[in-house]
Amino acid sequence: MKVKAPVIALAGISHHTAPVEEREALAFSTGELRAALPRLKQELGAAVILSTCNRTELYTVVGAAEDACRLVPLLLRLRGARVDPSRFYVLTGLEAVRHLYRVAAGLDSMVVGESQIQGQVRDAFSLATDADCVNGLLSRLFHTALAVGKRARRETSIGRWAASVGSAAVALARQVLMGLEGRTVLVVSAGATGKLAARALTEAGAARVLVTNRTYARAVEVARSLGGQPVPFSRLPEALAQADIVISATGAQGFVLGPQQVAPALAGRDGRPLVFIDLAVPRDVDPAVGELEGVHLYDIDDLQEVAAPQGTHLRDLRRAEAIVEEEVARFQEWWQSLDVVPVIAALRQRAEEIRQRELERTLRRLPDLSPEERQRIEAMTMAIVNKLLHRPIARLKDGADIALYREVLSDLFGLSSEQPRK
Repeated sequence: MKVKAPVIALAGISHHTAPVEEREALAFSTGELRAALPRLKQELGAAVILSTCNRTELYTVVGAAEDACRLVPLLLRLRGARVDPSRFYVLTGLEAVRHLYRVAAGLDSMVVGESQIQGQVRDAFSLATDADCVNGLLSRLFHTALAVGKRARRETSIGRWAASVGSAAVALARQVLMGLEGRTVLVVSAGATGKLAARALTEAGAARVLVTNRTYARAVEVARSLGGQPVPFSRLPEALAQADIVISATGAQGFVLGPQQVAPALAGRDGRPLVFIDLAVPRDVDPAVGELEGVHLYDIDDLQEVAAPQGTHLRDLRRAEAIVEEEVARFQEWWQSLDVVPVIAALRQRAEEIRQRELERTLRRLPDLSPEERQRIEAMTMAIVNKLLHRPIARLKDGADIALYREVLSDLFGLSSEQPRK
Protein backbone atom coordinates (compact mmCIF):
# COMPACT_ATOMS: atom_id res chain seq x y z
CA MET A 1 0.00 0.00 0.00
CA LYS A 2 1.36 3.39 -0.96
CA VAL A 3 2.21 5.88 1.75
CA LYS A 4 0.27 9.07 1.03
CA ALA A 5 2.04 12.37 1.52
CA PRO A 6 0.31 15.75 1.79
CA VAL A 7 0.62 18.20 -1.10
CA ILE A 8 1.14 21.95 -0.89
CA ALA A 9 -1.39 23.73 -3.11
CA LEU A 10 -2.29 27.29 -4.00
CA ALA A 11 -4.98 29.04 -6.00
CA GLY A 12 -4.62 32.68 -6.88
CA ILE A 13 -5.28 35.66 -9.10
CA SER A 14 -2.76 38.41 -9.81
CA HIS A 15 -1.84 41.33 -12.04
CA HIS A 16 -0.49 38.75 -14.50
CA THR A 17 -3.90 37.17 -15.00
CA ALA A 18 -6.59 39.77 -14.23
CA PRO A 19 -7.15 43.56 -14.36
CA VAL A 20 -7.55 45.57 -11.19
CA GLU A 21 -11.36 45.71 -11.43
CA GLU A 22 -11.45 41.91 -11.11
CA ARG A 23 -8.66 41.63 -8.53
CA GLU A 24 -10.40 44.06 -6.23
CA ALA A 25 -13.39 41.72 -6.05
CA LEU A 26 -11.10 39.13 -4.42
CA ALA A 27 -9.17 41.52 -2.13
CA PHE A 28 -9.33 41.00 1.64
CA SER A 29 -8.88 43.65 4.29
CA THR A 30 -7.15 42.62 7.52
CA GLY A 31 -10.49 42.38 9.29
CA GLU A 32 -11.95 40.25 6.52
CA LEU A 33 -8.96 37.91 6.70
CA ARG A 34 -9.44 37.44 10.42
CA ALA A 35 -13.07 36.52 9.78
CA ALA A 36 -12.26 34.19 6.87
CA LEU A 37 -9.45 32.15 8.44
CA PRO A 38 -11.62 30.23 10.97
CA ARG A 39 -13.89 29.16 8.12
CA LEU A 40 -10.88 28.04 6.09
CA LYS A 41 -9.55 26.13 9.07
CA GLN A 42 -12.86 24.27 9.26
CA GLU A 43 -12.90 23.48 5.53
CA LEU A 44 -9.19 22.91 4.83
CA GLY A 45 -7.52 22.32 8.19
CA ALA A 46 -4.74 24.79 7.43
CA ALA A 47 -4.53 27.80 5.13
CA VAL A 48 -2.84 31.16 4.56
CA ILE A 49 -4.32 33.95 2.43
CA LEU A 50 -1.95 36.48 0.88
CA SER A 51 -3.92 39.54 -0.28
CA THR A 52 -2.10 42.58 -1.69
CA CYS A 53 -2.78 45.22 -4.34
CA ASN A 54 -1.46 42.83 -6.97
CA ARG A 55 -2.69 39.41 -5.85
CA THR A 56 -4.96 37.27 -3.74
CA GLU A 57 -3.61 33.77 -3.13
CA LEU A 58 -4.82 30.90 -0.98
CA TYR A 59 -2.15 28.47 0.26
CA THR A 60 -3.10 25.17 1.86
CA VAL A 61 -2.24 21.47 2.10
CA VAL A 62 -4.35 18.88 0.30
CA GLY A 63 -4.37 15.09 0.28
CA ALA A 64 -3.63 14.84 -3.46
CA ALA A 65 -2.83 17.27 -6.27
CA GLU A 66 -6.24 16.78 -7.87
CA ASP A 67 -7.91 18.07 -4.70
CA ALA A 68 -6.56 21.55 -5.46
CA CYS A 69 -9.27 22.11 -8.07
CA ARG A 70 -11.76 22.99 -5.33
CA LEU A 71 -9.73 25.96 -4.09
CA VAL A 72 -10.90 28.42 -6.76
CA PRO A 73 -14.64 27.88 -6.07
CA LEU A 74 -13.84 28.16 -2.36
CA LEU A 75 -12.14 31.54 -2.81
CA LEU A 76 -15.03 32.83 -4.91
CA ARG A 77 -17.57 31.71 -2.31
CA LEU A 78 -15.51 33.21 0.47
CA ARG A 79 -15.65 36.66 -1.15
CA GLY A 80 -19.04 36.27 -2.81
CA ALA A 81 -17.29 37.29 -6.02
CA ARG A 82 -18.09 36.63 -9.65
CA VAL A 83 -14.80 36.36 -11.49
CA ASP A 84 -14.10 34.15 -14.49
CA PRO A 85 -12.33 31.04 -13.09
CA SER A 86 -9.95 31.20 -16.06
CA ARG A 87 -8.34 34.22 -14.38
CA PHE A 88 -6.99 31.97 -11.63
CA TYR A 89 -3.88 29.82 -11.50
CA VAL A 90 -3.66 26.62 -9.45
CA LEU A 91 -0.25 25.23 -8.52
CA THR A 92 0.76 22.21 -6.46
CA GLY A 93 3.89 20.66 -5.04
CA LEU A 94 7.21 22.28 -5.88
CA GLU A 95 5.55 24.64 -8.37
CA ALA A 96 3.59 26.13 -5.48
CA VAL A 97 6.79 26.37 -3.41
CA ARG A 98 8.65 28.03 -6.27
CA HIS A 99 5.83 30.53 -6.77
CA LEU A 100 5.78 31.68 -3.15
CA TYR A 101 9.58 31.94 -3.11
CA ARG A 102 9.44 34.20 -6.21
CA VAL A 103 6.68 36.27 -4.64
CA ALA A 104 8.63 36.77 -1.40
CA ALA A 105 11.75 37.70 -3.35
CA GLY A 106 9.82 40.36 -5.26
CA LEU A 107 10.32 38.56 -8.57
CA ASP A 108 6.60 38.21 -9.26
CA SER A 109 5.70 41.78 -8.30
CA MET A 110 4.54 44.47 -10.68
CA VAL A 111 7.58 46.45 -9.54
CA VAL A 112 10.22 43.73 -9.47
CA GLY A 113 12.15 43.73 -6.21
CA GLU A 114 9.64 45.97 -4.41
CA SER A 115 10.14 46.05 -0.68
CA GLN A 116 6.61 45.81 0.67
CA ILE A 117 5.89 42.23 -0.38
CA GLN A 118 8.24 40.81 2.25
CA GLY A 119 6.20 42.40 5.02
CA GLN A 120 2.94 41.41 3.36
CA VAL A 121 3.97 37.74 3.23
CA ARG A 122 5.01 37.94 6.89
CA ASP A 123 1.72 39.57 7.89
CA ALA A 124 -0.33 36.95 6.02
CA PHE A 125 1.56 34.16 7.78
CA SER A 126 1.19 35.88 11.18
CA LEU A 127 -2.57 36.30 10.77
CA ALA A 128 -2.96 32.62 9.89
CA THR A 129 -0.74 31.60 12.82
CA ASP A 130 -2.77 33.74 15.23
CA ALA A 131 -5.93 32.03 13.93
CA ASP A 132 -4.33 28.60 14.58
CA CYS A 133 -4.72 27.94 10.86
CA VAL A 134 -1.15 26.81 10.09
CA ASN A 135 0.29 23.30 10.18
CA GLY A 136 3.93 22.20 10.14
CA LEU A 137 4.22 22.07 6.36
CA LEU A 138 2.79 25.55 5.77
CA SER A 139 4.91 26.91 8.61
CA ARG A 140 8.07 25.55 7.01
CA LEU A 141 6.97 26.88 3.60
CA PHE A 142 6.43 30.45 4.80
CA HIS A 143 9.48 30.57 7.06
CA THR A 144 11.70 29.47 4.19
CA ALA A 145 9.97 31.84 1.75
CA LEU A 146 10.76 34.80 4.00
CA ALA A 147 14.36 33.61 4.23
CA VAL A 148 14.55 33.36 0.42
CA GLY A 149 13.26 36.92 0.11
CA LYS A 150 15.93 38.19 2.49
CA ARG A 151 18.67 36.25 0.73
CA ALA A 152 17.66 37.55 -2.72
CA ARG A 153 17.83 41.14 -1.48
CA ARG A 154 21.08 40.53 0.39
CA GLU A 155 22.94 38.87 -2.50
CA THR A 156 21.58 40.97 -5.38
CA SER A 157 20.66 44.61 -5.94
CA ILE A 158 17.00 44.10 -6.81
CA GLY A 159 15.87 45.65 -3.52
CA ARG A 160 17.83 48.83 -4.23
CA TRP A 161 16.47 49.60 -7.69
CA ALA A 162 12.81 49.10 -6.80
CA ALA A 163 12.00 50.25 -3.28
CA SER A 164 8.21 50.02 -3.64
CA VAL A 165 5.23 50.54 -5.88
CA GLY A 166 5.60 54.17 -4.86
CA SER A 167 8.84 54.35 -6.84
CA ALA A 168 7.00 53.51 -10.03
CA ALA A 169 4.33 56.07 -9.15
CA VAL A 170 7.04 58.72 -8.92
CA ALA A 171 8.41 57.77 -12.33
CA LEU A 172 4.92 57.99 -13.83
CA ALA A 173 4.18 61.38 -12.26
CA ARG A 174 7.50 62.73 -13.51
CA GLN A 175 6.72 61.62 -17.06
CA VAL A 176 3.26 63.17 -17.06
CA LEU A 177 4.24 66.50 -15.46
CA MET A 178 7.68 66.79 -17.08
CA GLY A 179 9.33 66.95 -13.66
CA LEU A 180 8.34 67.20 -10.01
CA GLU A 181 10.15 70.37 -8.92
CA GLY A 182 7.82 72.77 -7.17
CA ARG A 183 4.88 70.37 -7.27
CA THR A 184 2.40 69.80 -4.46
CA VAL A 185 1.57 66.22 -3.58
CA LEU A 186 -1.56 65.15 -1.75
CA VAL A 187 -1.44 61.71 -0.13
CA VAL A 188 -4.86 60.27 0.67
CA SER A 189 -3.74 57.56 3.07
CA ALA A 190 -1.73 57.01 6.21
CA GLY A 191 -0.56 53.51 5.39
CA ALA A 192 2.79 52.15 4.26
CA THR A 193 2.19 52.53 0.52
CA GLY A 194 1.16 56.18 0.82
CA LYS A 195 4.11 56.97 3.07
CA LEU A 196 6.62 55.33 0.72
CA ALA A 197 5.18 57.14 -2.28
CA ALA A 198 5.23 60.49 -0.49
CA ARG A 199 8.81 60.03 0.64
CA ALA A 200 9.90 59.08 -2.86
CA LEU A 201 8.11 62.12 -4.32
CA THR A 202 9.80 64.56 -1.94
CA GLU A 203 13.19 63.02 -2.60
CA ALA A 204 12.49 63.43 -6.32
CA GLY A 205 11.89 67.17 -5.93
CA ALA A 206 8.27 67.72 -4.90
CA ALA A 207 8.06 70.97 -2.93
CA ARG A 208 5.21 70.22 -0.58
CA VAL A 209 3.37 67.18 0.75
CA LEU A 210 -0.16 67.27 2.13
CA VAL A 211 -1.44 64.24 4.02
CA THR A 212 -5.08 63.51 4.75
CA ASN A 213 -6.78 60.60 6.40
CA ARG A 214 -10.20 59.95 7.90
CA THR A 215 -8.39 59.68 11.24
CA TYR A 216 -6.75 63.07 11.61
CA ALA A 217 -4.29 61.90 14.27
CA ARG A 218 -2.85 59.44 11.75
CA ALA A 219 -2.54 62.19 9.16
CA VAL A 220 -0.64 64.31 11.70
CA GLU A 221 1.67 61.43 12.55
CA VAL A 222 2.50 60.63 8.93
CA ALA A 223 2.87 64.28 7.94
CA ARG A 224 5.32 64.81 10.80
CA SER A 225 7.44 61.85 9.68
CA LEU A 226 7.54 63.24 6.12
CA GLY A 227 7.98 66.91 6.94
CA GLY A 228 4.58 67.49 5.37
CA GLN A 229 1.34 69.20 6.35
CA PRO A 230 -1.68 67.33 7.76
CA VAL A 231 -5.10 68.17 6.36
CA PRO A 232 -8.42 67.22 7.98
CA PHE A 233 -10.41 64.91 5.75
CA SER A 234 -13.28 67.41 5.83
CA ARG A 235 -11.01 69.83 3.93
CA LEU A 236 -10.21 67.37 1.17
CA PRO A 237 -11.73 69.62 -1.60
CA GLU A 238 -9.36 72.46 -0.62
CA ALA A 239 -6.38 70.09 -0.63
CA LEU A 240 -7.38 68.78 -4.06
CA ALA A 241 -7.43 72.33 -5.42
CA GLN A 242 -3.83 72.88 -4.25
CA ALA A 243 -2.45 69.54 -5.45
CA ASP A 244 -0.64 68.65 -8.65
CA ILE A 245 -0.40 64.94 -7.81
CA VAL A 246 -2.79 62.88 -5.73
CA ILE A 247 -1.54 59.54 -4.41
CA SER A 248 -4.36 57.46 -3.02
CA ALA A 249 -3.75 54.17 -1.24
CA THR A 250 -6.38 53.62 1.44
CA GLY A 251 -7.85 50.34 2.59
CA ALA A 252 -11.41 51.44 1.89
CA GLN A 253 -13.81 48.96 0.32
CA GLY A 254 -15.41 51.57 -1.97
CA PHE A 255 -14.48 54.71 -3.92
CA VAL A 256 -13.07 57.50 -1.76
CA LEU A 257 -12.87 60.08 -4.56
CA GLY A 258 -15.50 60.67 -7.24
CA PRO A 259 -16.35 63.39 -9.78
CA GLN A 260 -18.38 65.29 -7.19
CA GLN A 261 -15.29 65.81 -5.00
CA VAL A 262 -12.83 66.41 -7.85
CA ALA A 263 -14.78 68.66 -10.24
CA PRO A 264 -14.81 71.71 -7.90
CA ALA A 265 -11.04 71.42 -7.45
CA LEU A 266 -10.49 71.89 -11.20
CA ALA A 267 -11.86 75.44 -11.29
CA GLY A 268 -9.26 78.17 -11.55
CA ARG A 269 -6.32 75.87 -12.35
CA ASP A 270 -5.60 77.68 -15.65
CA GLY A 271 -5.03 74.42 -17.48
CA ARG A 272 -2.71 73.03 -14.81
CA PRO A 273 -3.16 69.22 -14.97
CA LEU A 274 -4.15 67.16 -11.95
CA VAL A 275 -2.63 63.69 -11.81
CA PHE A 276 -4.27 60.90 -9.80
CA ILE A 277 -2.26 57.75 -9.09
CA ASP A 278 -4.54 55.22 -7.44
CA LEU A 279 -2.43 52.54 -5.75
CA ALA A 280 -5.30 50.96 -3.85
CA VAL A 281 -6.99 47.61 -4.42
CA PRO A 282 -9.96 47.91 -4.25
CA ARG A 283 -9.56 51.20 -6.13
CA ASP A 284 -10.02 54.50 -4.30
CA VAL A 285 -10.78 56.71 -7.31
CA ASP A 286 -13.93 56.33 -9.37
CA PRO A 287 -12.92 55.75 -13.03
CA ALA A 288 -15.36 58.54 -13.96
CA VAL A 289 -12.83 61.00 -12.49
CA GLY A 290 -10.54 60.24 -15.42
CA GLU A 291 -13.16 61.63 -17.81
CA LEU A 292 -12.94 65.12 -16.31
CA GLU A 293 -11.03 67.67 -18.40
CA GLY A 294 -7.50 68.25 -17.16
CA VAL A 295 -7.40 65.05 -15.09
CA HIS A 296 -4.97 62.21 -15.71
CA LEU A 297 -6.02 59.09 -13.79
CA TYR A 298 -3.79 56.04 -13.42
CA ASP A 299 -4.40 52.90 -11.41
CA ILE A 300 -2.08 50.17 -10.17
CA ASP A 301 -2.10 48.38 -13.52
CA ASP A 302 -0.83 51.46 -15.35
CA LEU A 303 2.44 51.17 -13.43
CA GLN A 304 3.49 47.97 -15.16
CA GLU A 305 5.19 49.55 -18.18
CA VAL A 306 6.99 52.11 -16.01
CA ALA A 307 8.12 49.42 -13.60
CA ALA A 308 9.52 46.95 -16.17
CA PRO A 309 13.18 46.05 -15.38
CA GLN A 310 15.75 47.01 -17.99
CA GLY A 311 19.45 46.78 -18.80
CA THR A 312 21.69 45.88 -15.87
CA HIS A 313 18.66 44.93 -13.80
CA LEU A 314 18.35 41.74 -15.80
CA ARG A 315 21.62 40.38 -14.38
CA ASP A 316 20.27 40.79 -10.86
CA LEU A 317 17.07 39.08 -11.93
CA ARG A 318 18.94 36.05 -13.24
CA ARG A 319 20.91 35.76 -10.00
CA ALA A 320 17.76 36.10 -7.90
CA GLU A 321 16.02 33.42 -9.98
CA ALA A 322 19.03 31.14 -9.42
CA ILE A 323 18.75 31.71 -5.66
CA VAL A 324 15.08 30.70 -5.81
CA GLU A 325 15.94 27.48 -7.65
CA GLU A 326 18.66 26.63 -5.11
CA GLU A 327 16.21 27.10 -2.25
CA VAL A 328 13.48 25.10 -4.01
CA ALA A 329 15.93 22.20 -4.33
CA ARG A 330 16.73 22.52 -0.63
CA PHE A 331 13.04 22.47 0.26
CA GLN A 332 12.56 19.42 -1.96
CA GLU A 333 15.34 17.60 -0.13
CA TRP A 334 13.72 18.39 3.22
CA TRP A 335 10.27 17.45 1.93
CA GLN A 336 11.48 14.10 0.60
CA SER A 337 13.10 13.34 3.93
CA LEU A 338 9.68 13.84 5.54
CA ASP A 339 8.07 11.46 3.07
CA VAL A 340 10.24 8.58 4.26
CA VAL A 341 9.69 9.13 7.98
CA PRO A 342 6.32 7.31 8.09
CA VAL A 343 7.71 4.46 5.99
CA ILE A 344 10.78 4.06 8.20
CA ALA A 345 8.60 4.09 11.31
CA ALA A 346 6.23 1.54 9.81
CA LEU A 347 9.12 -0.66 8.64
CA ARG A 348 10.72 -0.65 12.08
CA GLN A 349 7.39 -1.38 13.72
CA ARG A 350 6.74 -4.27 11.35
CA ALA A 351 10.21 -5.72 11.96
CA GLU A 352 9.85 -5.32 15.73
CA GLU A 353 6.50 -7.13 15.71
CA ILE A 354 8.06 -10.07 13.87
CA ARG A 355 11.11 -10.10 16.15
CA GLN A 356 9.01 -10.05 19.32
CA ARG A 357 6.70 -12.80 18.08
CA GLU A 358 9.54 -15.12 17.05
CA LEU A 359 11.55 -14.34 20.19
CA GLU A 360 8.63 -15.23 22.47
CA ARG A 361 8.01 -18.45 20.52
CA THR A 362 11.68 -19.45 20.85
CA LEU A 363 11.93 -18.59 24.56
CA ARG A 364 8.85 -20.66 25.35
CA ARG A 365 10.69 -23.68 23.95
CA LEU A 366 13.74 -22.94 26.11
CA PRO A 367 12.33 -22.57 29.63
CA ASP A 368 15.62 -23.42 31.36
CA LEU A 369 17.51 -20.36 30.07
CA SER A 370 18.87 -18.00 32.68
CA PRO A 371 17.89 -14.30 32.63
CA GLU A 372 21.34 -13.47 31.31
CA GLU A 373 21.00 -15.96 28.44
CA ARG A 374 17.57 -14.60 27.59
CA GLN A 375 19.01 -11.08 27.41
CA ARG A 376 21.79 -12.28 25.09
CA ILE A 377 19.30 -13.89 22.73
CA GLU A 378 17.14 -10.77 22.69
CA ALA A 379 20.19 -8.58 22.01
CA MET A 380 21.17 -10.87 19.16
CA THR A 381 17.72 -10.66 17.53
CA MET A 382 17.76 -6.88 17.84
CA ALA A 383 21.20 -6.74 16.20
CA ILE A 384 20.04 -8.96 13.33
CA VAL A 385 16.98 -6.77 12.69
CA ASN A 386 19.02 -3.58 12.80
CA LYS A 387 21.58 -4.95 10.33
CA LEU A 388 18.85 -6.14 7.97
CA LEU A 389 17.10 -2.75 8.08
CA HIS A 390 20.23 -0.63 7.80
CA ARG A 391 20.61 -0.73 4.03
CA PRO A 392 16.92 -0.28 3.11
CA ILE A 393 16.62 2.68 5.49
CA ALA A 394 19.84 4.21 4.21
CA ARG A 395 18.59 3.94 0.63
CA LEU A 396 15.31 5.53 1.66
CA LYS A 397 17.13 8.48 3.17
CA ASP A 398 19.83 8.95 0.57
CA GLY A 399 18.68 7.16 -2.56
CA ALA A 400 18.33 8.89 -5.93
CA ASP A 401 14.71 7.79 -6.26
CA ILE A 402 13.16 7.99 -2.80
CA ALA A 403 9.61 7.70 -4.12
CA LEU A 404 10.39 4.39 -5.81
CA TYR A 405 12.07 2.88 -2.72
CA ARG A 406 9.22 4.11 -0.53
CA GLU A 407 6.63 2.43 -2.74
CA VAL A 408 8.57 -0.83 -3.10
CA LEU A 409 9.20 -1.20 0.63
CA SER A 410 5.59 -0.37 1.44
CA ASP A 411 4.43 -3.07 -0.96
CA LEU A 412 6.97 -5.74 0.03
CA PHE A 413 6.40 -5.41 3.76
CA GLY A 414 2.67 -4.64 3.62
CA LEU A 415 3.17 -1.31 5.36
CA SER A 416 0.34 1.04 6.15
CA SER A 417 1.37 4.46 7.40
CA GLU A 418 -0.99 7.00 5.96
CA GLN A 419 -1.34 9.20 9.01
CA PRO A 420 -1.15 12.86 7.90
CA ARG A 421 1.75 15.01 9.02
CA LYS A 422 0.69 17.99 11.10
